[in-house]
Amino acid sequence: MQQDRTAQSAHNIHWRRNLFVCFAGSFSTLVAMTLLLPFLPLYVEQLGAEGHAAIVQWSGIAYGATFFAAALVAPLWGRLGDRYGRKLMLVRASFGMAVCMSLTGMVQTVWQLVLLRLLIGFAGGYSSGSTILVAMQTPKDRSGWALGVLSAGITAGALVGPLLGGALPPLIGIRATFLLAGGVIFLAFLATTFLINEPPRQAATSAEHKGKPKGGWSQIPDKRPVVAMLATGMLLSFATMSIEPIITVYVQQLIKDTSRVTLISGVVMSAAALGAILSASRLGKLADRIGHWNVIVAALAVSALLLIPQAFATQGWQLVGLRFLMGLALGGLLPCITSVIRHNVPDGVGGNVLGLSISAQYVGQVAGPLLGGFVGGHFGMRAVFLGTSVLMAGGAAYNWLVQSRRERDMLVQAGKS
Repeated sequence: MQQDRTAQSAHNIHWRRNLFVCFAGSFSTLVAMTLLLPFLPLYVEQLGAEGHAAIVQWSGIAYGATFFAAALVAPLWGRLGDRYGRKLMLVRASFGMAVCMSLTGMVQTVWQLVLLRLLIGFAGGYSSGSTILVAMQTPKDRSGWALGVLSAGITAGALVGPLLGGALPPLIGIRATFLLAGGVIFLAFLATTFLINEPPRQAATSAEHKGKPKGGWSQIPDKRPVVAMLATGMLLSFATMSIEPIITVYVQQLIKDTSRVTLISGVVMSAAALGAILSASRLGKLADRIGHWNVIVAALAVSALLLIPQAFATQGWQLVGLRFLMGLALGGLLPCITSVIRHNVPDGVGGNVLGLSISAQYVGQVAGPLLGGFVGGHFGMRAVFLGTSVLMAGGAAYNWLVQSRRERDMLVQAGKS
């Protein structure tokens, strides 16, 4: 009995320490990865792109290349993590990102920049790998809180990165900024290598391999909650990214002083991120107590309601306040999505399925700006907010129906037994 308590205590120490390292590593890698946002067009111009159209086009290609590559390989890294260890995937990601980010500061052509951005996407995935490791190692009754803490670190990194990216190049230059970013990611590599503890994985026998079906999908007993979470993750990314690219244009319509457009736009974007940072761990903890599905349905419904007044805002401060409230509502959504998947898949395929979830979110990040820009250009900015509101309301209704049917089926099965 004493040995069992000692083993459980050691386990608790490990998952908490791993959470801290993953939080710090995800924050630092996200800072390093998003540093380039303010000066990417300037760097593209330095590399030889001429004319406004070419600079914008190449900047978009270079930025999107990382997400495209990451969406392709996320399920692969998740499956390899299930097989060889999730710490190994974090070590691989941090080292690969450190090398590629440092090399980005040495490129001479735009094509080389795009190639390295692709390689960063293929080799990277530290924050997504951290999400998988924390989800699989944390006790299930604490998973919502732990994933909320990690989500806050990821969001904070994405918020701080562009701020530093606007300040560092004038001081040390663009190329030195990339080298500094590579050095920061290398520190995350060292912390991951020496501080994260993962229990040794038992090698499966050949007989066990033969008995297991290929792939992880066939091993999931009830696929409905997993499908719902894949769709919800894609919807969240789609809804966020369909609006972010048009914020600046929308702000131009709301304020008269054109010199303040970029400032107000930045505050609007930061407001949602700040709200998400403040609410992520709290909503995760609440979800551990009242149920992850309940928080998901409520978050989607509240965000759908908040999108309606955003479409009819008349002042910049109104949009800032509404986006902050929306960030508060959505801050715990991704941790809850991950927790639901974690609770409904076997441990041996958890990384594989969570990798699919991350890929679905990347698909939303790619599709959102495309459709949001099309709708905004052809039907007006308000149509983007109202259309996104309808999608979020539909997502809330869909999740409520899936959960209601599952609960009904479980009651029927309990009655039969």
